[in-house]
Amino acid sequence: MRPSIAASRASHIPSAPSAAAAAKLVEKKKEFDAVCALERASALYLERITALAEDCEVMADAGRVHGQVLAQWPRMFEILSQFLASRQQFEEEDASPSEAIGGERLVRLPIDELEKAPESES
Repeated sequence: MRPSIAASRASHIPSAPSAAAAAKLVEKKKEFDAVCALERASALYLERITALAEDCEVMADAGRVHGQVLAQWPRMFEILSQFLASRQQFEEEDASPSEAIGGERLVRLPIDELEKAPESES
């Protein structure tokens, strides 16, 4: 049987290329670690940007709602103006309290005074 030549080949390889290969391996490992760190940082950055985008969408929706509310204010002032004009007209006419203004009317009832009245009579 023929002797193996693998053992003899290992003895012919000088130690310098082995050191160069080890240095290159260390350099590639550092490079790989840096790329992994960059990937983690990029993922965190993406999460933060996504959260900011969601916050911006919430603020945009709130802005739309505020705009809708503000758009209703002129109509509210118009209604208030009409009410004040009808109230002023009613006061000028000096109408009796039993007459309606042309719609329903809210009346304040002094409930406390009404509850006290039966007590004082007895």
